[in-house]
Amino acid sequence: MTTKILPVGIDDFPMIREQNFYYLDKTKFISELIRTRGMVNLFTRPRRFGKTLIMSMLKSFFEIGANPKLFHGLAIEQDTELCESYQGKFPVVYLTLKGIEGQSHEEALQNLCEMLSVTGQRYSYLLSSELTSKKDKERLEKIIQAEADTVTLKYSLATLMRMLHAHHGQKVILLVDEYDVPLDKSNENGYYDKMAAFLRSFFGEAFKTNPDLHFAVVTGCLRISKESIFTGVNNLKVDSISDNRFDEYFGFTDKNVRAILKDYELDDAYGDIRDWYDGYYFGGADMYCPWDVLNHCDKLLANPYAAPEAYWNNTSSNAIVRRFIDKADKTTRSAIERLVAGKAIERPVTENLTYAEIDESVDNLWSVLYLTGYLTRDRKREAAIPGYTRLVIPNREVRAIFIDKIQKWFQERVGQSAGTMKEMYRALACGNAERAEKLISSQLRGTISYYDQNESFYHGFLVGLLSGNPTWDLKSNRETGMGRSDITLEDEDGDFGIVIEIKRAKTARELDGKSEEALRQIEEKRYAEELLDEVDAVWIYGIAFSEKKCRLRGKRLK
Repeated sequence: MTTKILPVGIDDFPMIREQNFYYLDKTKFISELIRTRGMVNLFTRPRRFGKTLIMSMLKSFFEIGANPKLFHGLAIEQDTELCESYQGKFPVVYLTLKGIEGQSHEEALQNLCEMLSVTGQRYSYLLSSELTSKKDKERLEKIIQAEADTVTLKYSLATLMRMLHAHHGQKVILLVDEYDVPLDKSNENGYYDKMAAFLRSFFGEAFKTNPDLHFAVVTGCLRISKESIFTGVNNLKVDSISDNRFDEYFGFTDKNVRAILKDYELDDAYGDIRDWYDGYYFGGADMYCPWDVLNHCDKLLANPYAAPEAYWNNTSSNAIVRRFIDKADKTTRSAIERLVAGKAIERPVTENLTYAEIDESVDNLWSVLYLTGYLTRDRKREAAIPGYTRLVIPNREVRAIFIDKIQKWFQERVGQSAGTMKEMYRALACGNAERAEKLISSQLRGTISYYDQNESFYHGFLVGLLSGNPTWDLKSNRETGMGRSDITLEDEDGDFGIVIEIKRAKTARELDGKSEEALRQIEEKRYAEELLDEVDAVWIYGIAFSEKKCRLRGKRLK
């Protein structure tokens, strides 16, 4: 068993190599990049698939003064000719834009100014170089002091690259990580057009026909339309999740996962990890999310019985899922139901969008769900419709995210149906089971089912409905009588109480029998015993669910 530490949350290549963290060798990426690159190379992958670690590796390999020992024993070291020509030979500018956001355009630019100040300090030696111009030194001084105006910021990359080229006599390799985060955040906060215009100049001067550029590597989640910020950049080469060339470098392959499990003697966890974190299909490769695999392995080392979790879910707000569900109509809900049930849908996928276009149609949102990893291409079958992509949910983790977000969305919608809810509360309070059943059924039809609902799903559904009444004291799974009742309600004035037991029926034919069974269970296990001593009247209800149908039976206890 290896003694190396799992690099959970660590995407700094030198730290991993110098401090004895576990590392799966992805250095062949370097040789493939050099042999097939364009001038500007854009790689788009979902979040938490190792983009930043790849960029840190590139910086560590190409940068003048970098430590070659970091690559000892790795695959790239075997390509001696390439290493002699490229390793440690270039000035490198590395930027990450993942923190460039704000409630306003001005706030976002201030964050960019601070980030460029930190970056500029690494190159402060250029201020005393005899090979750089006075004007450029003045600009760099402003950048370092975080006093750059908007114009200086726009041309800051081009300025820095020009100075590095002049000083070292070698063109610059430019690395830009998470390039699309400022666009995403500006779109959320209402200043997209301003940010797009700024980045058009910021990137344009650095990328297009720049005599100081050797080549650039850019990463992000989405491939943003060329017309949005890459206007005039005619040397852009894009590698997305649909392309084959670099398909095995972002994420873990099955071979990678088996190696980790073997090294840490966790082979028995392979089935769970495959079901929960595998299923992404990039180009021609079947990939796992590395963030999830590392987190779960780390947890298993502390607790061999740890159950899989949706680790990916906790790294983002999943705002795109909410935006998608907000636009869902009946047709879209049916498509989501198919997906969560493990089936496929066919939709047109566009990989070339602007953030401003994302919300224009549900079709665009399907595309974004695909590009950001919430959906993946079905590797078993091609789409029957020309120009469409056959989409599936990749694994159990993402399925759990969909279900979790759908339930929360539904509970919020319940609050918007105040009139219906009040009528349902009145029906339950006076024993009108028939009317209450109809109202519960109408709410059930409006939500999104996923075919394998168990009692816990329907329990959560009912709790979501009933918790909207501020005058009821609701208790879930309360220990009472000879067991635990599913739901117990008590009116704040002590006029009445309600006990509800829930059953799931496999088919609609079983609804009557299951609802009667639930009603008998309340009486036989005396769930209402305590309420009878506290309130004037007690209503008990047995309710059975089958997909989007329900049956409610009730009676009053004396």
